[in-house]
Amino acid sequence: MFITFEGIEGSGKTTQIQTTASWLKQKGLTCITTREPGSTDIGSKIRAILLDPLNKNLDHMAEMLLYMADRAHHIGAVVKPALTKGKTILCDRYFDATLAYQGYARGIDIDLLKKLHLLTLNDFKPDLTLLLDLSPETGLARAWEQIDLGARTTAESRFENEKLNFHQKVRAGYLELAKQEPERFRIIDASQNEDQVQENIRKALSSFFPVIKP
Repeated sequence: MFITFEGIEGSGKTTQIQTTASWLKQKGLTCITTREPGSTDIGSKIRAILLDPLNKNLDHMAEMLLYMADRAHHIGAVVKPALTKGKTILCDRYFDATLAYQGYARGIDIDLLKKLHLLTLNDFKPDLTLLLDLSPETGLARAWEQIDLGARTTAESRFENEKLNFHQKVRAGYLELAKQEPERFRIIDASQNEDQVQENIRKALSSFFPVIKP
């Protein structure tokens, strides 16, 4: 099972993925966590380029292609081998992030992005996508608080430095994607505290995995 977590900066994806993985393991599932970009040695080098605030002038098309390159390697090297072994995969961001950030927010043609995804990964999609949704104002405030406290590094703050309007477009893009594929997406209110968010994630997973109780 391939499950992705999506959301804007500060939505709590990383924390919730780790908590969810521990819970699923307690339920008897063999579970791994991964992320895009940066889940492989090659991917970590791509991640350093993409998230470095010094690269604020990175061409939008080049940015998108770097994400696609990381994804192609990630799926081939990590995700598909794990799936063949029957593992449940929890992934921090996937192709929906490219549609939301580089498509809806940057303005790259959505159809072009979908064609590239089809060509590189044969339109490989998650079984379930959990969208942790909250306002960009709240998300950015949380993200910068984490950076100020040292929980997140300034070396990966390129997107946090984008203007509020950019993040509003990202959120709107995510919600549009969820509207287009309601059978795959579950929208989680990420404005609540961590325990409440985790409870709602467990309910969503339990409805998707009938054998798992929240």
